[in-house]
Amino acid sequence: MYGTTGKILRVDLTNNTIETQTLSEDFYRMYPGGKALAGYILLTELPPHTDPFAPENVMVFANGLLTGAPVSTATRYVVSARSPLTGGYGESEAGGFWGPELKMAGWEAIVVKGKAPSPVYLWVNGDQVEIRPAEHLWGRFTAEVQESIRAELGDDKIRVLQIGPAGEKLVRFAGLTNDLRHFNGRNGLGAVMGSKNLRAIAVRGNQRYQNLAYDAKTLMAIGSKLAKMVKENPLSWDLQERGTPGLVEPLNTGGILPTRNFRQGAFENVDEVKWEAYEKTLLTARRTCYACAVRCKREVAVEGRESPYGGPEYETVGAFGPNCGISDLQAIAKANELCNAYMLDSISCGATIAFAMECFEHGLLTLEDTGGIELRFGNAEAMLQVIELIGRREGIGDLLAEGSKRAAEKIGGDAPFFAMQVKGQELAMHEPRGKFNVGMGYAISEIGADHLVVAHDTAFAKPEAIQLKAAAPLGITKALSPRSLGEEKMEMFYILEKWGSLEKVTGFCFFGPAPRSFIPPEDVLHSINAATGWNISMEEALTIGERATNLARLFNAREGFTRKDDTLPERLFTGLENGALQGQAMPREEFEQSLTILYQKKGWDSQTGIPTPEKLRALGLEWAIPMLP
Repeated sequence: MYGTTGKILRVDLTNNTIETQTLSEDFYRMYPGGKALAGYILLTELPPHTDPFAPENVMVFANGLLTGAPVSTATRYVVSARSPLTGGYGESEAGGFWGPELKMAGWEAIVVKGKAPSPVYLWVNGDQVEIRPAEHLWGRFTAEVQESIRAELGDDKIRVLQIGPAGEKLVRFAGLTNDLRHFNGRNGLGAVMGSKNLRAIAVRGNQRYQNLAYDAKTLMAIGSKLAKMVKENPLSWDLQERGTPGLVEPLNTGGILPTRNFRQGAFENVDEVKWEAYEKTLLTARRTCYACAVRCKREVAVEGRESPYGGPEYETVGAFGPNCGISDLQAIAKANELCNAYMLDSISCGATIAFAMECFEHGLLTLEDTGGIELRFGNAEAMLQVIELIGRREGIGDLLAEGSKRAAEKIGGDAPFFAMQVKGQELAMHEPRGKFNVGMGYAISEIGADHLVVAHDTAFAKPEAIQLKAAAPLGITKALSPRSLGEEKMEMFYILEKWGSLEKVTGFCFFGPAPRSFIPPEDVLHSINAATGWNISMEEALTIGERATNLARLFNAREGFTRKDDTLPERLFTGLENGALQGQAMPREEFEQSLTILYQKKGWDSQTGIPTPEKLRALGLEWAIPMLP
């Protein structure tokens, strides 16, 4: 078997046991890593309706098929468990160096069950694995813990994946970080790890992916070719030059920059938070992930010193900036640093604070509730205070640590209208009223609001668009309006969802393959085939992606999710207050009609949104039919 180590590390923290599982090639071709492997394990091993914080919850850390290959952007791994934020299938991806290091240590995945009686961390040194005490690490910020683990083990090249104090306190949107700059932020999986008393997983390996590959020479040639393409493609070149913060100004111009809790689509102080201001006031250097020529990561100075946590991405700038009505970039960078020290998902944290600001301005939260904090839009000092309260679960932070959905239910009144969430997870900083497929992705995603379900609508708006031309091998050839729904748009969504899911299976970053970026779809297939010797077609590749999505959908169906959960916040069906799209809303009736069309295309029941037996058979998942509700 090529392209994989073929081994899963299984850890039972309750019984303090470590075991090795070996995978067959037939199994691995069906579930070749990442989202597919994690979905299969959760669906087959996690009992239905398990409390996310119970020892019985299963945590999966799964590399993609190509994670660690000498191919730009093939760096990502999946962390998965039942989410404490949504109660459904939980999943979050990250890049960096930890996933490739795990592959080099000889493992495709780690499965963790149970709960340690006291804090521990896992030390994976190739095939030597041990559970080590971590009481001395508990309660400390992430930068201190990484330094401490490396010093304790005597190797500063060890890659450390860890939670922070927020995960220890079971904040429902706590995440994980590796190397302090790469984040599994979404779905609250850091809290699941904290509930198991597992502070970190430290990894060191000495293998190379090339030794696993079927045709290492061809794989390395593909990698060399793609590295040269980065500067030739305007999409990847822009990511290298400006990174994701470069999105701020064009989104604002288009009237789709979430502002003041998604009330508005344009921010009057955008000049103070756009890329040029970021570059002038924050930027100190550029960084990258393993073997990636894109180099989209940013280093920044905060309060006059180099931050150990890297710079804020667009999502963080948007969440703590315009969405909170704040234009102080230093305060936004400090918010990013605090989130990464406590290890909070910056999207959910910023969105939940914006929700609380609107509740405060409407009298639903008072000074007594906030402990005297004037929690109003534009108050940067208040925003920073509340982040720390959330990370420590103190005062108003204890309420907001539950996420906006649960907090709104406790506050009552109009608060649920102000909670910009789907299935309990807060919206990312992309405005669905200007990108209808993004809205459909928020609604239908198994993990709650997720902006990476499909490539965004604006990429396919013009016939001459480079993204549209690059999508031709996927069967997408016609330009469609970003603010359209219906048959053709849902066909586009269906194809793009399968392709996006394949990326999460193979370990590719969203900023690698076309249509979002520079890697032609045929080179994705060439990379897979050079690694494995499988000779898969585009049809099989898309089926792998679709199979992974259906595994996650089955998990949610088993937990009681139905069509009623595939919806959007009520505010999105009302008009934007300002900007280029002022007055524009998501059309409710057309949205519901298109959801039905999409279900039909996907082989899901139109009334329930649950995969049909026929669909499961077509995907080779007939074994899962008895799990259908």
